[in-house]
Amino acid sequence: MTRGRSRFEVRSCPETSNLEPPTSNVLRRDCGVTLLEMIVTVAIVLVLASVAMPLSKYSTKRSQELELRQKLREIRLAIDEFHKDWSRDGDILTGQLCVKNKTSCKEVTGVTGYPKDLQTLLEVKLSGAEATVREKIAIRRYLRRIPVDPMTGSTDWGLRCYKDPPDARDWCRDDVFDVYSKSDDTAIDKSRYRDW
Repeated sequence: MTRGRSRFEVRSCPETSNLEPPTSNVLRRDCGVTLLEMIVTVAIVLVLASVAMPLSKYSTKRSQELELRQKLREIRLAIDEFHKDWSRDGDILTGQLCVKNKTSCKEVTGVTGYPKDLQTLLEVKLSGAEATVREKIAIRRYLRRIPVDPMTGSTDWGLRCYKDPPDARDWCRDDVFDVYSKSDDTAIDKSRYRDW
């Protein structure tokens, strides 16, 4: 009893010399790929590529937005921590470090206890008893470096003062109450990055 060929059996092309052309159509059909098969394969690959390209662009923008939210949160937390330590209301010093370092307090904070600029968050030199008792180097840091805005690619952030309205675009230069991205682009959810 002879068995028939399996449906999934791999057939190899018979060995022929380069000088002899195949003698029948059967050999041609078994040995190569037709033009139609090649066109269908290329069309399928193009359709899949056209679907994948917008998705990759969307995921890149999404990751930039997540990074922007993280950087804004990092700076805002540093500003809040600074305000907790150095808070004051005019000449009334209420913050823990502000009371112990009166000279430094008036130099590095605005009248509301927020930092005068973002550079202040990188290094505050202590001047009172706090400088000699607790630390070898009389410096307090709230940020290691100013984060880079992923939308603009620079460390230049938009700043707002305590007395500014929430949508202010010009900084009063008294203190830094809030930061925002200077990018004019629109997010995936159709909001503007400047409004985050």
